[in-house]
Parts: sequence; structure tokens; C-alpha cells
Amino acid sequence: MEEGKKEDVICDKSYAFALRVVKLYKFLTGEQKEFVLAKQLLRSGTSIGANVEEAIAASSKADFVHKLNIAAKEARETSYWLRLLKDSQYIPENAFDSIHEECMQLRKIISKILITMKSNA
Repeated sequence: MEEGKKEDVICDKSYAFALRVVKLYKFLTGEQKEFVLAKQLLRSGTSIGANVEEAIAASSKADFVHKLNIAAKEARETSYWLRLLKDSQYIPENAFDSIHEECMQLRKIISKILITMKSNA
């Protein structure tokens, strides 16, 4: 796969995930009247894609790795908030399973890119 196409895949996936997070945030604040945890989820879940975009526009390999590491941390935090929302019964298990799986896929992709970058260094 060409380098540009790999970038497109992670950008598209992280953007689609952010969009799902925004929709979940609307559900949580609208129907569930849950604001504190929802805001945390919104911040971390949308930050993944923003940091991926920044990584792709990085001025150096070190900057790329730094931004992607932030995206990895945000994905991990997002997983935490999703689990907490499920276990506190703000989101149903079937909705959790779908969005959490997508979050885990993003974590795996980001981790693989970071591992590849470190092995090429």
C-alpha cells in the first residue's frame, strides 16, 4: 500500500470514530442527561483524529512519533471512558461493543505504526 493511502486509512478511520463519539455525546447529554463523563469522552475521542492529522502534517519524524503517541494515549483514555459509561449503565452493552471495538482497532493501527517507526529508526 502506498504511503499516502495508509495515511488516508488512519485519517478516515479516526474521523469516522470521532463522528461516532460526537453522536454518542449527543445521546448521553440529550437522553441520558449525563454531562461530566460525556464531556471527557468527547474530548478524548475526538482528540485521537486531531492528533493523527497533526502527525501526518508533522515537520519531522520525531514530531510525527510524538503526535501519534498522543493519539495512542487519547485512544487508551477513550477506551476507559467508554468502559466506565457502560459499567455505570449510561450506554447499553451492544452500543458499547460496537464503538469500543472501533476504538480498539484504532489503538492497534496506531500502535503498529509506532512500532514500525521505532524499528525503522
